[in-house]
Amino acid sequence: MTAFFDALETRDVAARDAALAAALPAQVARAKTQAPAFAMILADTDPATVTGRTALARLPLTRKSQLIELQAMQPPFGGLAAVPAGAMAHLYLSPGPIADPEGAGADWWRLARALHAGGFRKGDIVHNCFSYHFTPAGLMFDAGARALGCAVFPGGTGNSEDQARAMARFRADAYVGTPDFLKTILDKGAELKLDLSSCRKAVVSGGALFPALRAEYAGRGVRVLQCYGTADLGLVAYESEAMEGMICDEGVIVEIVRPGTGDPVPDGEVGEVVATTLNPDYPLIRFATGDLSAILPGLSPCGRTAPRIKGWMGRADQTTKVRGMFVHPEQVARVAARHPEILKARLVVTGEAGRDAMTLRCAVEGSGSETLAAAITASLQSECKLRGAVVFTTPYGLPNDGKVIEDARRYD
Repeated sequence: MTAFFDALETRDVAARDAALAAALPAQVARAKTQAPAFAMILADTDPATVTGRTALARLPLTRKSQLIELQAMQPPFGGLAAVPAGAMAHLYLSPGPIADPEGAGADWWRLARALHAGGFRKGDIVHNCFSYHFTPAGLMFDAGARALGCAVFPGGTGNSEDQARAMARFRADAYVGTPDFLKTILDKGAELKLDLSSCRKAVVSGGALFPALRAEYAGRGVRVLQCYGTADLGLVAYESEAMEGMICDEGVIVEIVRPGTGDPVPDGEVGEVVATTLNPDYPLIRFATGDLSAILPGLSPCGRTAPRIKGWMGRADQTTKVRGMFVHPEQVARVAARHPEILKARLVVTGEAGRDAMTLRCAVEGSGSETLAAAITASLQSECKLRGAVVFTTPYGLPNDGKVIEDARRYD
C-alpha cells in the first residue's frame, strides 16, 4: 500500500510552480477561444503572458454568484464550458438552479486523490451516502472510489434503517457522505443490534466536522477525514493523515483574495477562495467560490508539498441591506482603494428596529487625522449612497476572519 496517490503530491515546490506556469497559457487560451463567456471576460488578455500566479492574479474574477444570470443568458452553462452539453457524460441541476457539467473520462472530478489520502484502497467496499439525484456529489465520490478499484454501494440520502442494514450486509469498509449522517447510521445500527464494525474509515464533505464528532468517531474505531470541493470545480483540497489543514489538489490553482476584490491576501489572512481549474472541458479561470479560507504557512507533515488551506471557514458574500439599500463588499473595497492610508477596512452595521447605523473601521498606520476621516466619510457616502461614521484602528486592530461587512444589528 503506497502512502501517496502519485508522484505529483511530493514533487519539489518549484517543480510544481513551473508545471502550473507551463499549463496556464494553454488553459487560458482554451477558455478564451472555446468558451464564449470567457472570450468576453478575457478579451484584453494575451494567454501567452499568463505564466504564473502573479500574472494570473491580474485577470478578472468570475463569481459563482454570477452563474444563475450567465446561464439564463446562455443556457445551459453560461458560455463557460469549452465543449457542448451533448459531449458531456452527465448534466446536473444544483440548487439555484445552477447547471453543472461532468465531462467524459474516469474520475473527472479528481476525488480519488482525497479518498486515497483517507486510506481507501482497491478492494474496499464504499458506502456512498451522497445524493445521486439532480446534483453531482454522489457520482463525484462514486467515480473517485471506482478509480481506486473500490466497489460502491449507492446509498444516497435518508432511510437510516435501510442504510444501516445495507452497511451490515455488505460489510462496508468505508463511508462517504456528510459528517453527521454516519453517526445516524451507526446509532441506528446499534439500536438494531447490527454489526457495523467493518466500517473503519470515512471521507466527509458538505458540512462541518466538529472536533467532538471526529473524536466520537475515533472512539468507535472510524478514522474520519474531510475534503472540500464544489460542483463547479470538483476537488479543491483534502485532509491527509496529518490532519493539519487541507492540501490543495494538483488539478487546481488556489488563491485567497480579499472579499470584494480580486487581490490576493498574505498567507494566514482569511479571504475568499478563488480557484483556476486545469480541466479542459470546463476551464474556469479565477472562479470565486464565495467561500472563506486562509493559506497555511509551510508544508504538511505528511510529506505532501502542495499549498494548504485551513478548510471551509464560512461564506464571503456579506452583502447586507442597510436602510433599505444593499451594501456590497465590493463597495467597501472601492472606498478603501480611494485612500492608500487604509490598510484594511470593515463596515460594521448596528442598530435596532430598523434604525441602522454604519461605521467604517479603518486600519491605518498611526492615529489617522480628522482630514482623512472626513475624506473617507465622503467616499463612503458617495459609493454607498448612505451616511456612515469612520473610526480608525491599528494595523492589527481588525479580526482576521475575512469579514468586510459585519452585521451586528439586534433582531430580538
